Amino acid sequence: MPRKLVPDMWLGGVALVLVSIGIVMVYSASAILAADRFGDPHYFLKKQLFWVLLGLGALWAALALDYKYLQRAAVPLLVVAAGLLVLVLVPPFGQAINGTRRWLRFGAVSFQPVELAKLAFVFYLARFLARRREEIWQFRRGPLEPALVAAALSALVLRQPDLGNSLTLPALAFTLLFLGGARPRHLALLAVPALPALAMAVYVAPYRWRRILTFFNPEADPLRSGFQILQSHLAIGSGGLLGRGLGGSKQKLFYLPEPHTDFVFAVIGEELGLIGGIAVVLLFMALIWRGLRVGLRAPDLFGAYLALGLTTMLGTEAIVNLGVVTGSLPTKGLPLPFISFGGSSLCMTMLATGVLLNVSQHGTDAGVGAAARLRDRGGSIDCPSTARAMRPVGAKSVMPAEARGV
Repeated sequence: MPRKLVPDMWLGGVALVLVSIGIVMVYSASAILAADRFGDPHYFLKKQLFWVLLGLGALWAALALDYKYLQRAAVPLLVVAAGLLVLVLVPPFGQAINGTRRWLRFGAVSFQPVELAKLAFVFYLARFLARRREEIWQFRRGPLEPALVAAALSALVLRQPDLGNSLTLPALAFTLLFLGGARPRHLALLAVPALPALAMAVYVAPYRWRRILTFFNPEADPLRSGFQILQSHLAIGSGGLLGRGLGGSKQKLFYLPEPHTDFVFAVIGEELGLIGGIAVVLLFMALIWRGLRVGLRAPDLFGAYLALGLTTMLGTEAIVNLGVVTGSLPTKGLPLPFISFGGSSLCMTMLATGVLLNVSQHGTDAGVGAAARLRDRGGSIDCPSTARAMRPVGAKSVMPAEARGV
């Protein structure tokens, strides 16, 4: 029987190490910029420390509250998040910065509703899959509803505009639906209208097309669209094996734009070298491994999908950010979890970590709970479509004829 255990200390420890690296690197990358822009080299550091403290409070609250309550709160929380995504588009409420409306301002504090929306969407998906596990193989009762919800949320995020996060939501939906046992042909059918929609989103915004062209040849426009990625390459390349030393970056001296936010990994590569960059990548790999382990050992289906969804969210954001900074992916504008400067992202990331730790302390010692069937049935939890694939030859099926495709 599942019993309350000690939270996964490895998961919590890795998260705290990443946050600590973020504090140091945000200060190193932003001190000169902050002194020039605000007359205070500690400006961004003080704000980051404030958000870290707030994030630790969110982590503690998520750890203290039984994660099963999130199953009941998932839909109301998703509705609130969707309402905030609408509100941010209204000029009196949404704060416009650099031509985008992504922030709601409350006094001296700004908040990005999309960060809450991603978290709420994972809660909703986990609840949906846990409740519909016997119907996930049906198109209408299975993947259709989450796909429509993802499309609606993505459309609101795209209006800000924010292409990176608008793609994250469908990616989360498709990943969890696949893990939940949705039929691949149903997922492919849902992807058909998504491809022209993505092409249209790129077509109507010329700067997005330029980003794609820049990805293939950044040297073609080195002073405009290719400037940031070229400076990032210079930073990482000049770091060598051991780096220039903490605080020794030259690209942060007004060459690399906003070095403390989405491109903070470039400063890590320059100051800490290849060794430091690999260490950060290994920490994220450890985080993903422990998160998946929590999902596989969860005592129930909701906890399993919740942990797998949150791990997918954090892992996807880390992989995309690292891919952009190293030139492996087109520029998307996603922060590096735990490390990049930014209050909304950091708080929601630490809240997600708290939920993962909460699930881990309710897990099973040897993964023998409901979530263990994820491994036993070849990739989905309690799903007839994958249970069929694992049935011994000659065994009689107990599924309805419709599920067997008869």
